[in-house]
Amino acid sequence: MRTSVRVATVLLVTLAALSCGRDEPLRPGGPSLSFVSADSVSPVTYVLDLDALVPPPFLDAQIQRAGGELTASLDKIGVAIATSSDPAFASRVAKLRGVRTVTEDTMVQWVPQDTEPTMVELDDLVSVEPASVFGSLESFRPLQWAPDAVSAPAAWTAGAIGTGARVAIVDGGIRDTHIDIAPELDVAHSTSFVPGRPFNFDQRVSPATGVCGLTDTFWHGTHVAGIVAAPANNRGTVGIAPGATIIGVKVLHCGSGLFSWVIQGIYYAATPIAEGGAGADVINMSLGAAFDRQGRGAAALAVALGKATTYAYQRGVTVVAALGNNGFDFDHTNNLVFLPAMSPHVVAVAATGPLGFALGATDYDRPASYTNFGQSAVDFAAPGGDDVFEPAAEECTLPRLPSGVVTTNCWVFDLVIAPCRGSGTSNVTYCWADGTSMAAPAVSGVAALIIGKFGRLPPAQVIARLRASADDLGKPGNDDFYGGGRVNALRAVQ
Repeated sequence: MRTSVRVATVLLVTLAALSCGRDEPLRPGGPSLSFVSADSVSPVTYVLDLDALVPPPFLDAQIQRAGGELTASLDKIGVAIATSSDPAFASRVAKLRGVRTVTEDTMVQWVPQDTEPTMVELDDLVSVEPASVFGSLESFRPLQWAPDAVSAPAAWTAGAIGTGARVAIVDGGIRDTHIDIAPELDVAHSTSFVPGRPFNFDQRVSPATGVCGLTDTFWHGTHVAGIVAAPANNRGTVGIAPGATIIGVKVLHCGSGLFSWVIQGIYYAATPIAEGGAGADVINMSLGAAFDRQGRGAAALAVALGKATTYAYQRGVTVVAALGNNGFDFDHTNNLVFLPAMSPHVVAVAATGPLGFALGATDYDRPASYTNFGQSAVDFAAPGGDDVFEPAAEECTLPRLPSGVVTTNCWVFDLVIAPCRGSGTSNVTYCWADGTSMAAPAVSGVAALIIGKFGRLPPAQVIARLRASADDLGKPGNDDFYGGGRVNALRAVQ
């Protein structure tokens, strides 16, 4: 597994290569949390786990008397969020009737920050004529092996494009003006739970200082959203469910965020529009971190997170999450848990990727070198890409439509291409990245195709259809790397 990022300069509309989401493996018995300063978080935030779904009477007033402020009451899951600058606040609130635990919130690096990608921008974007075959004439379609890996084009031809399905991207900022994002984005219900940061903004951590604040030309959430639902507009790329609606729910900044932001993002996304939520059918979380199962703070926060994912399931929302890029075997790493992928009622996704796509490799089901795995953890596999093709400096050339070529390092083509933020006011920027972060939205896209075809099914039925239609790879039945199989879009909608 690579510990550094290999970046390619590419002459395209704006294309960059980026290895996304590489975590350093945690040492056994080592620290379970990655403490990060995304922005100064003051006063301290606390997560309250309540005995009942409905908060105890006068909780707001009681928290004020204890020296704090109630900032959110998630009264359908029995979780409240409060802030205080008083060191004695937690001990006072813990004595209140109806409060089970009070835990100081934790800032976690849910999406590791990588090197700034190198880019070259062109001034023009060549339009092409309407396609006779749906999705076939996107300019960068020849570079997109991931839709083919899950038989998505055949599903589109069969009429399944995800129309009517709503997918919440619980992640970082969304480039809402991008040509492959704007047509499918529900701006009205997109929001942010990062204080002072709108849903359509993001930054990255400075490699020199470790401080968040640099301009970021990638935007992880934008890339993820494009994999799910970039429209077939004959311009850039096409998503797995190009007719689905996407909702930006920002819970990360510079790839980091408090547990409470993630919990509130899930709660909001899963709540129907009529009740003030986003009305999502699918929640995609291409984020995650490994924690010690026995860590006191992490364990309490994991319970609150699990309440949110259970709530989503009960409200009819299919929740999908990346299983992570540490190379962990969770069948033999009993002291660790990867959240939110291993939270209750969450579909955990491992990654696959070709080795030498630019030279004609067609085995898209090869387990990615970095993916976490284990029969006890993986639900499904999907295309996430890989970056281990050698030699690193060798260049390859592939066509783009309607004419022209793309020349860059051969290994770059083994990654997943999708929209990204770009520099300045660019709305036509595309990046390559790899990770289970890229695999999870492929599964979310197939789930959206199912919902678009058969209506809003309960998540148990969506998951059952995903499992029944997946290609059974590896050993028969549940497999270490593929879980219930690599998802198959065509079979899922038949």
